[in-house]
Amino acid sequence: MPPEPNSNTPHAPAPQVWLLRRADQATLAVAVVLCLAAMAGYWLYHGGPSGRMVDIERAEPLRADFQIDVNTAYWFEFAQIPNIGETLGRRIVDERELNGPYFDHRELQQRVSGIGPKTLETMRPYLLPMPPAGTIVDGPQAEVPRS
Repeated sequence: MPPEPNSNTPHAPAPQVWLLRRADQATLAVAVVLCLAAMAGYWLYHGGPSGRMVDIERAEPLRADFQIDVNTAYWFEFAQIPNIGETLGRRIVDERELNGPYFDHRELQQRVSGIGPKTLETMRPYLLPMPPAGTIVDGPQAEVPRS
């Protein structure tokens, strides 16, 4: 029969249990060091301390020029023009659908309420030039048969 433990005898500490074996810990440590080295190399390659990296807050804003055709554009394309908005864009398209295509940009001022001389001048840089007279077709175009 084994002897009863005496309260005066010291107990041996329980062995510490690790999640990974010692070899796996070493492998993981090497992988972490390699990843940190790769990140440092990437940072140095792309400018690092010299400041060649693009700082988004300091980058110059890009400007996208666009122009629309008053006879084919949807209301949301008109709404992208400064000071036009959704309501006026819808009015332009509704007027075009109701009374046919526009033959001149000045017709916008004449046919659409809310477009005055100042608004028309604001819109002009965003409008494609009108095609020569006689080339705008009123109504749906005939389908071309395919061979």
